[in-house]
Amino acid sequence: MTLVEHSPLTRKLSAFVALSEVELAVLERLHERRRSFVAGRDMVHQGQSSQAAYILSAGWVCSYKLQADGTRQIVDFQVPGDFLGLRSVLLRTSDHSFEPIVDIEAAEVMTSDLLDAFAQTPRLATAILWAASRDEAMVVEHLVGIGRRDADARMAHFLLELASRLALVGMGSKDGYDCPLTQYHLADALGLSAVHVNRVLRQLRESGRVTFRDGHVTIHDHDRLVDLAEFDPAYLDQIGPLLK
Repeated sequence: MTLVEHSPLTRKLSAFVALSEVELAVLERLHERRRSFVAGRDMVHQGQSSQAAYILSAGWVCSYKLQADGTRQIVDFQVPGDFLGLRSVLLRTSDHSFEPIVDIEAAEVMTSDLLDAFAQTPRLATAILWAASRDEAMVVEHLVGIGRRDADARMAHFLLELASRLALVGMGSKDGYDCPLTQYHLADALGLSAVHVNRVLRQLRESGRVTFRDGHVTIHDHDRLVDLAEFDPAYLDQIGPLLK
C-alpha cells in the first residue's frame, strides 16, 4: 500500500471514482516533486506565466485577486487535497495569486506531466475535472453568499462548507475542525469588516450554534447552523463514487 493511497487528494477523488491500481500509480507520479513553502510568501503571483500546478498535501492556502489600489479579495481557501493553479496551467497566465496561510507542503505538477496523466488514465482525468467543477460550484455559492445572504447566514454557510470539505479528506467532522484562519481572512473572503466578523462570530457563539476560538471551530448545534445558513451540501457532490 503506497503513501498516495492515504493522501488527501486520493480521499477526495475517491468520492467520485473508485481508483484502480494503475490510476493510483499515475497519481503517485504526480506527487513526486514535493516542495515546502513558508507562510505569507506567494507561491504563484497574479499575472505569472509558465507556472506549474500544485497538489496541496498539508497546510492551508488562500487564493486572492489584487485590485489596482492594492486591496485584495480572497476568492477561496485551499485545504489538503486541493489543486492550486490547475486552471492557470491551461491558460497563458495566472489570473490570481496563491499565498500559504501556514507553512505548507505541496507537490509540484508540470503541465506536461498533467497532460500525460490525462492521456494515460481518462478516468483520473475525469475525476480531476470533477474536482475542478466542484471548485467552480463553490465559487458560485460564495458569490450568492456575498450578494444575497446576510452576515450571519454567510458566516454559517462558510463554516459548514469548510466542515464538509475537511470531512471529505479526514480532517474534520460535523462536530468541528482545526482552522488557522484569522478574522481578517474571514473579512476578506466574506466581504465584511473585521469588526463585523467579530460581532457575527460572537452572535453565533452566544446563540449556541458554533464557536470559533484558538484555531478551532466547534459546532455545537449542527442542525440549527444548517437552518440558519439554509445549507444544502448537494453542490459539493461528495456522497459517493459515481464511477466504479
